[in-house]
Amino acid sequence: MRIDAYMQVSQIYQANKTKNAPKTGKAGSRDSLEISSFGNAYQVAKQAASQASDVREDKVKEIQAQMAAGTYSVSIEDVADKMADALLS
Repeated sequence: MRIDAYMQVSQIYQANKTKNAPKTGKAGSRDSLEISSFGNAYQVAKQAASQASDVREDKVKEIQAQMAAGTYSVSIEDVADKMADALLS
C-alpha cells in the first residue's frame, strides 16, 4: 500500500478547492420585504385572536347563576354523547 503520494494528491485537491471557491465582494443592495395587504390583515387578526380570552365570561356567569339558583340542568343524552366521543377518539 502506497501512502507517499497522499501528500501530492492532498496539495492538488487544496489548490483546486481554493481556486474554485466563490469570491466575496462588496455587499450589493439590501434585500427588502413587502407584506401584502392580506398578510397585514392576517397579522392583525392573529394578534387580536391571541389577546382574546379563551373563556367566555358571560357564559360562565350565566351557568354559575343557574347553578346557584338550582335551575341548571344538563341533558343526559348530551353527557352520554360527549363521553362516547371522548372514548372513541
